[in-house]
Amino acid sequence: MVHWSARPLQALTTLLQTVLIQVVLIQVVLIRGAQASLLRPVLDLLRPQLEWRLSEACVRQLAGGNDGELAARLQAPCQTIAAPISRCLIEETDRSGRSLSVISDLLAGRFGDDSERVVKRCLARQLGLEAGSLDQLPLRELLLRYSAVRP
Repeated sequence: MVHWSARPLQALTTLLQTVLIQVVLIQVVLIRGAQASLLRPVLDLLRPQLEWRLSEACVRQLAGGNDGELAARLQAPCQTIAAPISRCLIEETDRSGRSLSVISDLLAGRFGDDSERVVKRCLARQLGLEAGSLDQLPLRELLLRYSAVRP
């Protein structure tokens, strides 16, 4: 029986996800008139990573510099919060019709106009507002206004 360590399996999983994403992106680019929903499987593949990043950001934001007991106690609540937010971001990205642009931003580590629009729509949805009600407001202003930590 072959015993695999976690590191090679994780690297293989990451490689397979990357190849799958590239194959789907190439197919979508080559198909004229591709609809946003064609990229939904790719978005769904990215959701666990997005959820993990949201959870980690939540812990960092709320725990501040405290890496000890407080950060450990914040893990579960932050994971609970990250799940619906990641679903909302994926759904709003799919609805926006700009999935390819948002995925490109994510893969390149950028935060472009389409990504900002998706975040605003998700924020509006989470606050019970109409979908486009925050479109005209600068995201930086919204984040500063509602941030737990002020500069």
